[in-house]
Amino acid sequence: MTIFVNLLIITLVSMNKNLHTPMYFFISQLSISDILVTTDIVPNMLHILLNNGGTITFIDCITQFYFLCASETFECLFLAVMSYDRYVAICNPLRYTSIMTNGYCLLLTAICWLFGCSMILTYIITTTKLYFCQSNIIDHFFCDIIPLLELVCSDTFIVHLEIYSVGIPIVFIPTTIIVVSYTYIVLTVLKIPSNTGRQKAFSTCSSHLTVVSIFYWTMFSVYVVPNKGQTLTISKILSLLYTVFTPLVNPIIYSLRNKDIKKAIQLWSHYH
Repeated sequence: MTIFVNLLIITLVSMNKNLHTPMYFFISQLSISDILVTTDIVPNMLHILLNNGGTITFIDCITQFYFLCASETFECLFLAVMSYDRYVAICNPLRYTSIMTNGYCLLLTAICWLFGCSMILTYIITTTKLYFCQSNIIDHFFCDIIPLLELVCSDTFIVHLEIYSVGIPIVFIPTTIIVVSYTYIVLTVLKIPSNTGRQKAFSTCSSHLTVVSIFYWTMFSVYVVPNKGQTLTISKILSLLYTVFTPLVNPIIYSLRNKDIKKAIQLWSHYH
């Protein structure tokens, strides 16, 4: 279902000329990231659940961990880019087409993918050099940093230092951009005289705000807030939210609350 709805969004945006705008291009990139997360985590997770456990080689485990981190890092950064796009559209509408050109959108997307794939390599490489001796059993649905470090006998100070040094720009800088963008958006929308105009402006941001809220809430709950008070079960459930639930609801939120997407689906179904 997740792969189908995300592929549908990508297909609609690429085939429908009415959707060849920065906002829909960004939505299609988000769908690519969601497909990567889903295909990286869910197939192996279902295999483990159906067989009441499963085995994975160390290399496969680290590979799974890398692609998860790369996709989630990209999404952290990219949600900030999308909020900036909404800021320009609402606060500088007359300059929108001159600022958010195709080349600029491609550049922002490429930077997010590049940072997503390269920044987390530092602690991925360091993790592979750690001495694992506690156990060969990961008490989790997939290979993640917290359950992996629980199996380590050697000193993990360097890994934790790298995680925090990389995590601060990855999480807090995009969060700041999102908060500042929406502060300006709210102030601008409140100045619009008509209720209809205000509702239309807010409706263009509501989908993005919903996605941001779900994604950042689950990420902060798992990685930023200390997990000493969390049971292992709660930690697993929160992990499922951002690896399984979020990739499914993202395209649904955008398609159900978007007239252009609905119209494109109707045209696509009419011709097929």
